[in-house]
Amino acid sequence: MFVYIHPYLDGNGRMGRFLMNLMFAVGGYAWTVVPVQQRAAYMEALEQASAFHDIGPFTDFLAGLVGQVPSPAV
Repeated sequence: MFVYIHPYLDGNGRMGRFLMNLMFAVGGYAWTVVPVQQRAAYMEALEQASAFHDIGPFTDFLAGLVGQVPSPAV
């Protein structure tokens, strides 16, 4: 719902992921990073949620990331 009230088109993703991680942290979960290698799957899951109101793929995607340790930058 955040993207509907945030007044700027750029930054919605960054702020949305920050708020998501804030909620994860409050719930006792680790900070979660979307790996660049999984960007296409992330965007497809977001599209399903946004265009078709199907949050299942997005929640499945996030559930697969929760608790993973990101690989170090090369």
